[in-house]
Amino acid sequence: MKNFKKLASGALALAMAGSMFAGCSPKTDSGATTAANKGTAASTGKVLNIWCWNDEFATRMLLVDGYTPTNKDKPLEGGKIGEVTVKFTQVANTDNAYQDTLDKALDKQATAAADDKIDLFLVEADYALKYVDTNYTVDVTQFVSKDDIANQYKYTQEIMTDSNGVLKGLSWQACPGLLFYNREIAKEVLGSDDPATVQTYVSDWSKFQDTAKKMVDKGYLMEPSVNDSYRVYSNNVTKKWVVDKKIQIDDNLKAWAEASKAIYDMGGTKNVDLWGGYSNATDGGCFCVFGPAWLINFCLGYQGNDPTADLGVDDDGNKIVYNTSNVCNKGAWGACVGPQSFYWGGTWMCAASGTDNASEITKIMKSLTCDADTMKKIVTTYDDFVNNQAAMEAMAADTTYSSYVLGGMNPLGLYAEGAKKISLSNLTIYDQGCNETFQTAMEAYFEGKATYDECLEAFYTSIQTKYPGLER
Repeated sequence: MKNFKKLASGALALAMAGSMFAGCSPKTDSGATTAANKGTAASTGKVLNIWCWNDEFATRMLLVDGYTPTNKDKPLEGGKIGEVTVKFTQVANTDNAYQDTLDKALDKQATAAADDKIDLFLVEADYALKYVDTNYTVDVTQFVSKDDIANQYKYTQEIMTDSNGVLKGLSWQACPGLLFYNREIAKEVLGSDDPATVQTYVSDWSKFQDTAKKMVDKGYLMEPSVNDSYRVYSNNVTKKWVVDKKIQIDDNLKAWAEASKAIYDMGGTKNVDLWGGYSNATDGGCFCVFGPAWLINFCLGYQGNDPTADLGVDDDGNKIVYNTSNVCNKGAWGACVGPQSFYWGGTWMCAASGTDNASEITKIMKSLTCDADTMKKIVTTYDDFVNNQAAMEAMAADTTYSSYVLGGMNPLGLYAEGAKKISLSNLTIYDQGCNETFQTAMEAYFEGKATYDECLEAFYTSIQTKYPGLER
């Protein structure tokens, strides 16, 4: 699973960032931005180089008007926009490899040959701030207007806005999370698989624990791993991980550890890493899993919506088929809000300073993040939730839309309500490293091999090794 999707990379290597940004100011002023953006007013490049960590963005590119893939079943092989060749460079997120490799390439951007320069690169929420306040990213309003992006969820723009108010990246998706539950287990243990009924059993953390006991008594896991609920707790903290170089442990993080240990001790979950745990959710023996829309595609193994749907044809007249071999049995899952609203992840497109393919970047950004018809097609094709509030509210009220995976229910209204509540006010550049290190440090606590305080001490030691400048 670590090669599939979000936030599966290793801890954020800020020590490396010093060399990455050597020779340029870490803050972009208006003069620097203008200078960096010279040369992006027109397209002269023959190759559009896009950097990514998996094939998600490449599959979304199949829906861009005027894009012709080389092989629609292998989207990372690239294609053409007009006469311009689209080339994807994929580096897996594992062990921070994507960031490390990208940073080295960006550091050489100014001297790279024209056809080798990075034009567009993708970033995720946990390390997006690392790239926002640098001259390696440029103002996206040279590709789209403020009117174009007026319907986007505001948090998706706030995270990519630098200290001078310049917007540095756009996303086609929003990532509010829900609780997905196994319908057959719900009917057996709770007497109903109706979302409203199931919600009454998981509407707060106390009821969630009570329901976990019911599941265990019937021989089922409640959740696939001790880490599964972590993002729900960590997205509802009241403190930032780091303030003025001092590490802060929010009370909600301790609450997660204690709650997960309680469910583990009763036999309701496994002490495995997040990504490895998803097999427990897909083998029929686990009641629920927390996640956003992309989790259905990339962690539950069900890529695409209705496999019998007519997705149309490509520019060559070939029928479009997207990974139908991985689509789940109809109605395996249901969805409800769960104990708390949360978000997880997101992918943003950043235009690289020095790009010579402004026209192609404009076409991609407008199509995937501004065009309501294309964005609706992303939802109906890939079961995703997109970054257009008006479009999502309209589809939430559309009785003709349903999710194949979720047994014909329309989850967009639940997602839309959650998206309105997302706040990134507590985000820091240390989040990925701190979140992953904290979860790892608690493994011994779950096993009963160390106390919470002893594991917390191990966390401090590890995180201060990663980030030597941080203090307790």
